[in-house]
Amino acid sequence: MNVAFFSTKSYDKASFDPLLSNFGHEFTYFEAKLDRYSAILAKGHEAVCAFVNDHLDKVTLKKLKEEGVKLIALRCAGYNQVDLQEADRLGITVVRVPAYSPEAVAEHAMALILTLSRKTHKAYNRVRENNFSIEGLTGMNLHGKTIGVIGTGAIGAAFCKIALGFGCKVLAFDPFENQKLKELGVAYLSVDDLLKKAEIISMHCPLTPDTKHMINKDSLQLIKDGCMLINTSRGALIETKSVIRALKIGKIGYLGIDVYEQEENLFFQNRSEEILQDEQIARLMTFPNVLITGHQAFLTHEALYQIAKTTLENLNDFEQSHPLKNEVN
Repeated sequence: MNVAFFSTKSYDKASFDPLLSNFGHEFTYFEAKLDRYSAILAKGHEAVCAFVNDHLDKVTLKKLKEEGVKLIALRCAGYNQVDLQEADRLGITVVRVPAYSPEAVAEHAMALILTLSRKTHKAYNRVRENNFSIEGLTGMNLHGKTIGVIGTGAIGAAFCKIALGFGCKVLAFDPFENQKLKELGVAYLSVDDLLKKAEIISMHCPLTPDTKHMINKDSLQLIKDGCMLINTSRGALIETKSVIRALKIGKIGYLGIDVYEQEENLFFQNRSEEILQDEQIARLMTFPNVLITGHQAFLTHEALYQIAKTTLENLNDFEQSHPLKNEVN
């Protein structure tokens, strides 16, 4: 198949190119984000390959259809960026990569926790300036802490196992309880009870109309004072303005995020020579107890290989009219 590949980065080419000869597809790489303005670049291609911040709304999908696109191959697990009803109406099939390396994201979430809890990011900067003082770097043990995990799919389950390995008490919420996790000692609670009891909360659920802004002004009233909040899932799970207020009054003691509600026009770009126009993320970066990474939790060699392999298999299945095990309906 001829595939238009959008939002291309160097690591995308490095992971896809070595596998292309085994699958027989032809890729055209575009650095541009896929949206209503760049959709014309898909002309002459049967499929597009899109990522988390590509914008596949009704207008974009209609233009893709006009250019002859039959398939949208998402190289990510999330699909909230796609208007699925419109894609279905237009007869455009959508496939995704439901699981690539759950451990990659789970380990990054734990890395955020460890960095915040032991202030290693501050120590790193001090030592580089020949400042070897440890004043103000007092941290906390993770052993014995209560961690609440919201969402126990593949990534959440991997994170639970890591947390258990640190000697933490693990609470969880998910509409579908994982029996194997329960056997390991994970206790399932309601969302409200989890928020009340957890000292650290880690978000691992998908973004849906029901989960959007589930961390908001009201739910933040339930958490323990000084609670640590971690989000490596989707930015809009958290209502940013409410989190900023909670940070200001000490309700949230630590915040670690790899995703951001308004990241679409910010992340995956070098903005070092620009003045940030996003006042909320600029405000977040002024807090000494906030750690932000730019949607890199997935970025490991192992995950990139699996993303490329599964995406190419999805393309093959569609081209050969095989059952689409990773179709999004």
